[in-house]
Amino acid sequence: MPIIVNVDVVLAQRKMKLKELAQAIGITIQNLSVLKTGKARAIRFSTLEAICEYLDCQPGDILEYKPPEPPEKPAT
Repeated sequence: MPIIVNVDVVLAQRKMKLKELAQAIGITIQNLSVLKTGKARAIRFSTLEAICEYLDCQPGDILEYKPPEPPEKPAT
């Protein structure tokens, strides 16, 4: 998936645990874990806002777009 979720990176920079963030913003640790591992298919703006507010960061600190690598051309 070309969208990379860097919640774990931001948490590590702030020396915080996932559990602390989940409790602070009022979502389950399971839902936050799904987001952190990149398995989430969507994120509510209200959740993104709460994460950014608590971690004092911007959405771009948490979400990153990485275009897929083009397929290699076979050697001729």
